[in-house]
Amino acid sequence: MRTTTKVFCMSFTALGIALLLVTLQPGMSALQTNTVAIDNDDIGGVVTGPAGPEAGVWVIAETTDLPTKFSKTVVTDDRGRYLIPDLPQANYNVWVRGYGLVDSQKVRSARGKSLNLKAVAAPNPRAAADYYPSNYWYALMQVPAKTEFPGTGPTGNGINPQLTSQAQWIRALKTDTCESCHQIGNKGTREIPAALGTFPNSAAAWERRVQSGQAGAGMLNGLNTFGRPKILSLFGDWSDRIKGGEIPPAAPPRPSGAERNVVISQWDWADPKAYLHDEIATDKRNPTVNANGPLYGALEASADYLSVLDPVRYEKGQVPVPVRDPNTPAASGAPTQPSPYWGSEAIWTSKANVHNPMFDGEGRVWFTSRVRGGANPAFCGQGSSHPSAQAFPATGNAGRNLAVYDPKTRKVTLIDTCFSTHHLQFAEDANNTLWTSSGGGGGIVGWLNTKMFLETGDEAKSQGWTPLILDTNGNGKRDAFVEAGQPADPTKDTRVNSAFYGVTPSPADGSIWGSVLGFPGSVVRVNPGSDPSATALAEVYEVPFNNPKAPIQGFSPRGLDIDRNGVVWAALASGHFASFDRRKCKGPLNGPTATGQHCPEGWTLYQSPGPHFKGVTDSGSADSHYYAWVDQFDTFGMGSNTPIATGNGSDSLLALSPDTGKFTILRVPYPLGFFAKGMDGRIDDPRAGWKGKGLWSTWATRAVFHTEGGTSSMSKVVKFQMRPDPLAK
Repeated sequence: MRTTTKVFCMSFTALGIALLLVTLQPGMSALQTNTVAIDNDDIGGVVTGPAGPEAGVWVIAETTDLPTKFSKTVVTDDRGRYLIPDLPQANYNVWVRGYGLVDSQKVRSARGKSLNLKAVAAPNPRAAADYYPSNYWYALMQVPAKTEFPGTGPTGNGINPQLTSQAQWIRALKTDTCESCHQIGNKGTREIPAALGTFPNSAAAWERRVQSGQAGAGMLNGLNTFGRPKILSLFGDWSDRIKGGEIPPAAPPRPSGAERNVVISQWDWADPKAYLHDEIATDKRNPTVNANGPLYGALEASADYLSVLDPVRYEKGQVPVPVRDPNTPAASGAPTQPSPYWGSEAIWTSKANVHNPMFDGEGRVWFTSRVRGGANPAFCGQGSSHPSAQAFPATGNAGRNLAVYDPKTRKVTLIDTCFSTHHLQFAEDANNTLWTSSGGGGGIVGWLNTKMFLETGDEAKSQGWTPLILDTNGNGKRDAFVEAGQPADPTKDTRVNSAFYGVTPSPADGSIWGSVLGFPGSVVRVNPGSDPSATALAEVYEVPFNNPKAPIQGFSPRGLDIDRNGVVWAALASGHFASFDRRKCKGPLNGPTATGQHCPEGWTLYQSPGPHFKGVTDSGSADSHYYAWVDQFDTFGMGSNTPIATGNGSDSLLALSPDTGKFTILRVPYPLGFFAKGMDGRIDDPRAGWKGKGLWSTWATRAVFHTEGGTSSMSKVVKFQMRPDPLAK
């Protein structure tokens, strides 16, 4: 009986404890109920604010203990929990950043620790807005009303008479002037630095500001696109209103859904006075090439080396890039006026002006690079026996050429070309043909047979080029042609005096696509034919603008890419991400009427996220989009053929689901000012799930010193990974 009583009492006691726990559970704090399991290389915990758990805020861990500065950023889940996975051995500063907050105090921690953090609410709306992306601030810019166009010049409304529509003004405000190089709207641009001097008004301060540094002459000339007094008055008004207390009327949304699953890793590379244009991690055609290997970056006009990052060892390095002619001039001249950041120092010194790198299937890095100054070699021009020169001589001076670096031999080989180069992409053919764009000038499209070049070293024989010829007589083949701007001849074809900015070969049919800058701009398809110098034919598809057959109007593409089905994706200055599917075209694709606006049904436009400029009611946004890339092989985790645009004003990459029309915003919250000009994806281990793959990019702003951290900042490699949930290890 005594034993029975003991068992009964024990059971009653256990039941009482269980009931007590159930009773206490609703009153427990989030820190007691939201425990996060971590491994010995993680940091995890719960973020709480004044109202409880903080969902959709970033937790950042940064260290300087490694050979190069490194940080990793994650997002909290709906219960405020976070987990920063797979950290290298180091001591970290860890803190919270998010919309509606100011940065929390940095807490020192090693990996393998549970770390609960306190979020700090912003004391006022202005303090909260300091963390908003630049496009939210740039959207406060007042755009002239549609009724003010066309401009009437300096004796009228001050707007350049060549601007005939509000849309052309918006194009100039974004990726075809200032924001082709850096953000407008970040703290470094929306405020006028005291070091600039004293001026009678903000318009005068802006006129002096744009003359600062080595890009001063170009920036000053860019104002003339708008009408200099008009645009200066509007920039001055914008700065004055912000100084007077105006802030963006709405906050950006916090990350939600899949955006909370993103892990962002960043490594410093280059140096504070250099800037990057592009990086490359693998071969676009086979993203397992160079698995776990070093990344290479192009420094454009800033310095004569390729940046190198070993992401496994956290080490950075350099590959010097020479020029063939030692008298080749530097790509940038002396400062027009002293900079408030660097004074009269010429911080950009490059002669090679390396712009865009690409891996081949054997791990070599090919890139666009200036070889020489001066005129093209004789084989390019009139009277040459070169097949391309016989079809269309390439006179003048190719401003940038080609080069290749072999990591096995550590040798850079220079390749002179008759055509200017800017971007480059490999075709999926037996010759590993490298197709190039010129960046917008020259009127020709060039290529290099890399198989032949590697076998023979003959740079002249291995290259070729073609003008863009429309089949306007409609007979399906290339014939004699009339020059651009000349009266049409129904018996002949017509040359288009355009050139590619972006370039991409189609894996679907072997055609070559390029984007053409301008207004409304276009994408162009080239069918190379059996002998491209003599047989290539082009088709031009303008972005639909003022086209009643198009439900959404857009304009001015810059970068482009293509999916495995041959659908082209282009980033537009109008604030759209656009696809063009040639298979949807209903009318003739050649002949006298196929000259641009003949296939609006092929276009689909997706408005990019974020606010639009003041005074604008048309579809679009104030965000800028420099380039586009398609994840053909699901290297990121959102599915094959996912199109991604750079969000140059929104500190982000913008991944689109075409089926839903919704964007997943891959925001880089720290440091403020992320500005990409390209990306690629790599699969390091196909068996490792989300950990074995990732999306790579680099900070590509020319004005790194405008970003958070000022002159101590430097360009960074950025890796994006998509895990299945916010706490996945």
